[in-house]
Amino acid sequence: MMRSLILKRLFDILFSLLFLLFLFPLFYLVLGIAIKLSSPGAVLFVQKRTGKGGKIFHCYKFRSMQLNPDTQPATENDPRTTRIGRFIRRTNLDELPQFINVLKGEMSVVGPRPHALWTDEQYAPLIEDYMSRYAVKPGITGWAQISGFRGEIKQTEDMAGRIAKDLCYIRNRTFSLDLSIILRTIVSMIRGDKNAY
Repeated sequence: MMRSLILKRLFDILFSLLFLLFLFPLFYLVLGIAIKLSSPGAVLFVQKRTGKGGKIFHCYKFRSMQLNPDTQPATENDPRTTRIGRFIRRTNLDELPQFINVLKGEMSVVGPRPHALWTDEQYAPLIEDYMSRYAVKPGITGWAQISGFRGEIKQTEDMAGRIAKDLCYIRNRTFSLDLSIILRTIVSMIRGDKNAY
């Protein structure tokens, strides 16, 4: 187990470092200009999320919504989402700044997605073993996301399905599974995800 954890962390460092050095500056320039032209405000959106062991950290994303004090999660046809925001959410490009979180050691490339604090408060009392998902670092992508459990949570059963996939990943995680999830995520980014809005 220790060997696999060391391999996973080395992969996270190398993967995120290469991306941040060679690709992220281009994404930041192009998407940053598009975001600025679409609505006033910062290029990056920063939100407190729950990490490994319940530790709170600041999660980075490309901003996809207009500046608004309303902190509720995005819904289908959400009027707060900008035109470029709809595109970057559908293609998962809004998550790319989280490679900074990976390099800092707050996240991994693959793992359960980090939830907003209000999500934990709402669903932890309702779903058995909910907090067990924080036994590992959260990820930019994960088994639940490539299995269709992403986007708006309309009922408790939706979240329960996501948690079940997260816990299944934790019990069965391997380096080869991580690589498979990364490849499937890239395919999803190219195709676009209908549940990402």
